[in-house]
Amino acid sequence: MEVCWCKHGGMDGDADVARVAALMAEPARAKVLMALADGRSLPASLLASEAGVSPQTVSAHLHKLLDGGLVTVERSGRHRYYGLAGPEVAAAVEALARLAKPEPIKSLRQSTRAAALREARTCYDHLAGRLGVALLEGLVRQGALTRTDGREGTERRPEDPLAQQLPDGPYALGPNATSVFATLGVDLGAQPTRRPLLRFCVDWSEQRHHLAGQLGAAITKSLLTRQWLHRRPTHRAVYLSDRGREELSAYLGS
Repeated sequence: MEVCWCKHGGMDGDADVARVAALMAEPARAKVLMALADGRSLPASLLASEAGVSPQTVSAHLHKLLDGGLVTVERSGRHRYYGLAGPEVAAAVEALARLAKPEPIKSLRQSTRAAALREARTCYDHLAGRLGVALLEGLVRQGALTRTDGREGTERRPEDPLAQQLPDGPYALGPNATSVFATLGVDLGAQPTRRPLLRFCVDWSEQRHHLAGQLGAAITKSLLTRQWLHRRPTHRAVYLSDRGREELSAYLGS
């Protein structure tokens, strides 16, 4: 029997990696994506300031990012707010940040900002940096999560890809999960089921695991709602309030 290859039946070809890479390669567009990597939606005016370009220039860049499927836009009144198209875009940005050499620091402001990002930041909608790693370590220490591969702490496994979400993170809910997550304002029984409950990433700055997925997002949302955690106004670094630091230390023993 002959097989006819004349009709493709809607099958897709190889992923167009070059097109996506080209969109990310332009410096101003890269800064826009980095600014959106905390999961927030921001207006074009703020993105122009973050990228260091004019409003007209950033509009052209946003149009290309929209056309390429890397960002989405939502209208609210007279304003448009742009956000990443999904957590996979944030993961790609994080992976590139890990591979890229850091820019030379030419001012105290740059130095302070770089240090703040390493200390605590959001990776789309969950905590990353030293704070994200410390949070996961505290959850393991308190029995909310259990490491399933026999290793200690949050150390990266040799086979784990850098700065990426892991398809099979070596953790499971522990015996104290319900009570510990409740103290952090997260009801395990009330979590929706569409998104995986447990996901983990290799943190690009710490080279250790941090908590992602539905629970990572729920904890971050709760900490922000309680005002234990605050966003910085112009970039995705976050910081703990004095009360937040005290409460997390008490709950997680960190």
